[in-house]
Amino acid sequence: MLVGYTSLHVAFLGRFPLQYLHMRILYLQTFPLWGSGSGTYARYLASEVGKHFKVAMVAPDNRKIPNVTLFPLKMPFRVAFTGHPEWPDCRLYTQLSNHEIIWVYKDFLDSVVYAVENFQPNIIHVHHSFPLSWVSRVIKSTYQIPYIITVHGSELPTVQKDRRYLALTGDALRRARRIVPNSFYTKEWLFKIFGDEFRSAVRVIPGGVDLQKFNPDLSTSDLDKKYNLSGKRIVLFAGKLTSYKGVKYLIKAAKKITAAEVVILGEGPERANLEKMAADLGLNNTVFIGHLGTSNDLNKFYKRAAVFVAPSVWDEPLGLVILEAMASKTPVVVTRKGGIPLAVKDGVNGYFVRPRNASEIAEKVNLLLNDEEKRAKMAENARRIVEEKFSWEAIAHRFILMYMRFAYFPKNKNHNK
Repeated sequence: MLVGYTSLHVAFLGRFPLQYLHMRILYLQTFPLWGSGSGTYARYLASEVGKHFKVAMVAPDNRKIPNVTLFPLKMPFRVAFTGHPEWPDCRLYTQLSNHEIIWVYKDFLDSVVYAVENFQPNIIHVHHSFPLSWVSRVIKSTYQIPYIITVHGSELPTVQKDRRYLALTGDALRRARRIVPNSFYTKEWLFKIFGDEFRSAVRVIPGGVDLQKFNPDLSTSDLDKKYNLSGKRIVLFAGKLTSYKGVKYLIKAAKKITAAEVVILGEGPERANLEKMAADLGLNNTVFIGHLGTSNDLNKFYKRAAVFVAPSVWDEPLGLVILEAMASKTPVVVTRKGGIPLAVKDGVNGYFVRPRNASEIAEKVNLLLNDEEKRAKMAENARRIVEEKFSWEAIAHRFILMYMRFAYFPKNKNHNK
């Protein structure tokens, strides 16, 4: 082994010039790095890649991430696609005026230019198909720095609803070296909106899981005491409380789930309606705990749960919470929507139910609660599937090969050829 190089570096020595060992990758993310699937994806990927190469990120977050240098993302106001639990009062992109869109873009451009000048990346990795991709398009034209785009899926309904975002996003996708949807469903959704011209540039790479953080060996005794759960079995939901997530169907199912406590983790615009529904149904086995922030309680809840339920009614790109539950040896009950079948195999590590069907949710949950042997076997399978297909080490390796292929090394600081 060469001193100072990881085994990954050594593996590349015969395939790429030595300058590639000093590659610098800049990530762009428009949301906080906690509290959402894309933030989690961005955080873990950057940290894993940062074990091997110099990595920086532009994001509206200043919490430290191992192996990553952070640059601030200036924003005139907080804005999201469907909302964000850490930004409860944020605007939505569909609500912005024309002038506000330009305002956001100008701040984003200033932020990324500052990072590019100071970090001098060889390649840029953009999270979400817009709006930071628009900035990357300009950076590519002026600095010659290539970029790839991860399409998370949560941004696509906004493009469908609001055509102001269509042309600039399409042009940014056209100039990207690779477009990386997080599931096969997200890929087809992308083609439906923007057409088939991007097929040759597309490679599907899902999100991953921190196998050490989300693991089945955590002690949860403090959780029982903190939330009064001693002796109770738990059926868990975790995620944003929006209508898309279908949580109301889990609440309706709770009436028939008599052998467990239904625990709802998360915040969102639907919380008040969901709590009222639970009260109207007279449920005494349903608990709303809210958003857990950056505490370690979420991974403990995954471990503590007997079953994890994701009753989504929209085409979920690929919910990372499902992978995190599986990594904690918790079988899942999910709808067959979007990218979810990429991770879940019916009868192997969980069960599929039809969307908007509370009776099926109750039936499958009770099946697992009443058959411990079956539940335990599915729990083992859940962990094994995540280890084989969804570790961040494996996901990062696929991206690193992509970066190595497309990175640009200028001959001088002005990036002139």
